[in-house]
Amino acid sequence: MFSFDLSPEQKEFQRTARKFALERVLPRAAELDRKEEYPADLTAEAAALGLVNVGIPEAYGGLGLGMIDEVIIGEELGYACMGFFTGILASDLGIVAIKLAGNEEQKQRFFPPLLTELSAFCLSEADNGSDAGAMKTKAEFDGDDVVINGAKMWITNGGVCQCYVVFARFEGEHKHAGTVCVVVPADAPGILVNKLHGKMGQRCSQTAEIVFENVRVPKANVLGEPGDGFKIAMKTLDRTRITVAAGSLGVARRALDESVKYAKVRHAFGKVIADFQAIQFKIADMKIGLDTARLQTLYAAWLADEGRMIGQASAIAKCYASDIAFAAANEAIQIHGGAGYMNDFPVEKLLRDVKLNQIYEGTNEIQRVVIARSLLK
Repeated sequence: MFSFDLSPEQKEFQRTARKFALERVLPRAAELDRKEEYPADLTAEAAALGLVNVGIPEAYGGLGLGMIDEVIIGEELGYACMGFFTGILASDLGIVAIKLAGNEEQKQRFFPPLLTELSAFCLSEADNGSDAGAMKTKAEFDGDDVVINGAKMWITNGGVCQCYVVFARFEGEHKHAGTVCVVVPADAPGILVNKLHGKMGQRCSQTAEIVFENVRVPKANVLGEPGDGFKIAMKTLDRTRITVAAGSLGVARRALDESVKYAKVRHAFGKVIADFQAIQFKIADMKIGLDTARLQTLYAAWLADEGRMIGQASAIAKCYASDIAFAAANEAIQIHGGAGYMNDFPVEKLLRDVKLNQIYEGTNEIQRVVIARSLLK
């Protein structure tokens, strides 16, 4: 039998995440956005509350939460600030890769430091985002070591993480089969961090170019086998796209809340604009989109927790929820009128922030390719 009730534990996670998001993150979101400032203190607070890297298994000191739990937490953090949410999400990318492909010794070694610290997922490069198989970063095996040379672009948590999960090519002629996934300590010699500035949104998320110059790590840091890199990346993204959808739900819900609040106090033609059917229809469509996106996101999360195939469902959730969130933020600005175009109100930030949800972890065009191929193969 189906049930839409949260368990007592899930309700507690939701309360904890919501209280932290509303009381600690939301009041500082606008200032952090203006200053492009990474909130290390808030990240530490979130870690202390158990809201960071929640998927680390209990055997390694973590909470061992499932994907539905992550969706519940992610929606609350996304509601307050997508930039802050993205730092937490990006760390989860590294966690998932280690969970999927790491051996027991690697999990014992890599997970404990990540109970309170962040990871970074290094896949994209300046010349290849969607076409990740065309990566140019090189990994050369030298005795018991791996030597990495190249540069990764748009890396969330670059410069503020404990380790990098790096994807590189060790065989030039094999586009997918010639890749490897390596865990690289953030303090390894030869890593250069170039912080990126001028982002449209999500400005409190630390984003950087990471340059690897003869960075040497033990072969024992390779996840899976040489040749597994691309497969590990794709399986990781299948899961974390669900979390992107969760953050999008938070933005859509915030846009709806702000719109309802404003429509009840803004007057035009002698009455509040909430009385106008044009405004009512916008608000109704926002609610329809939010609730249907949440259902798809929870469905994909349930499939993940059940160990079932999730590629199609996670692509639908990510694509639909981020599109709905962008549309909701856009309509929120329209409802606010000229005021919504100013940063005196939060809705313009919602639009700037959530645009990235349609781009990262596979553009929504790529999601549609994934969905179509799953139907046509």
